[in-house]
Amino acid sequence: MFQRHKPLASKYKRELSLQRGSQPPLQNDMKNFHSLSQLVLFAGPLKPSPAAKRSKTVHFEVEILDAQTRKQICIVDKISPTSTLLDVKHKFHKTCPQWYPSRVGLQLERGGLFLKDSVSIQSLAASSIVTLYFTDLGQQVGWTTVFLAEYTGPLLIYLLFYMRLTGIYDEKESFKKFRHPVVHLACFCHCLHYIRCLLETLFVHKLSGGHTPLKNLIQGCAFYWGFTSWIAYYINHPRYTPPSFGNRQVTFSALSFLICEAGNHFINVALAHSNYTGNKSCFPGPTYNPFTWLYTLVSCPNYTYEIGSWISFTIMTQTLPERHVFTQLK
Repeated sequence: MFQRHKPLASKYKRELSLQRGSQPPLQNDMKNFHSLSQLVLFAGPLKPSPAAKRSKTVHFEVEILDAQTRKQICIVDKISPTSTLLDVKHKFHKTCPQWYPSRVGLQLERGGLFLKDSVSIQSLAASSIVTLYFTDLGQQVGWTTVFLAEYTGPLLIYLLFYMRLTGIYDEKESFKKFRHPVVHLACFCHCLHYIRCLLETLFVHKLSGGHTPLKNLIQGCAFYWGFTSWIAYYINHPRYTPPSFGNRQVTFSALSFLICEAGNHFINVALAHSNYTGNKSCFPGPTYNPFTWLYTLVSCPNYTYEIGSWISFTIMTQTLPERHVFTQLK
């Protein structure tokens, strides 16, 4: 009985082995991939290479030389690639306190252009050492201070002449002579112009926060203050004569002055709200505001309106230094 069933068992084993050997290769590949993935998971994360551990941030050294003598003033070290020239000026100020950042002018070459504070050190570096030439720009003042001084002076100076102080005009003539209404109107228009300028400087204009040499402040004040003294002396003089064409000339010129002042204001507001894209500025154009339609003719209408204001003021007061205007002042 046992010997009769033995060939059947051996035959069954041979068929089973044939079935195992006939499995498709795709199934074997899947098993190999599964085994490899398990091996990677149990192996853990890869360790960083020794070279990556030793890598450090590159710093620059800025050598500052005198632009005239080429002598070394100092070396500013540990400057990161993202630092700007303004950062270098602040560190230079710590080393040399007598030169504050706004007074420092740095050049890449002697006699070249002064570099802007926004320039990055990495853009200037050809190696790890950057050489710059120093120039003392002199005492500096902010642009806001410059404009406030230039506009405040004319406002006060004109009022001093308007009050006819004893030291400016003859005391007897100052009290006897009647003032023509155009004198009061001229004072109003002149004060209105400079009050507008002061308010726009404080609340409208977007100044860059830069600085300018002190001599520019002195020159600007000398021009504005001197021009105001010149016209205020004649308009408020006790012997001042009214315009030749009377009220028609005064009325037309006063309306023209007010229109130009309004146009100047609206153009300055439009410039203050202009869009900036990167380093390029997008200047405004004509809008629904009629005062901006002048953009179709000129690129800077604010200067056109400024010229129009002073031409209107001159016609209204008739203060050109001509012989037939000031015959009564001789």
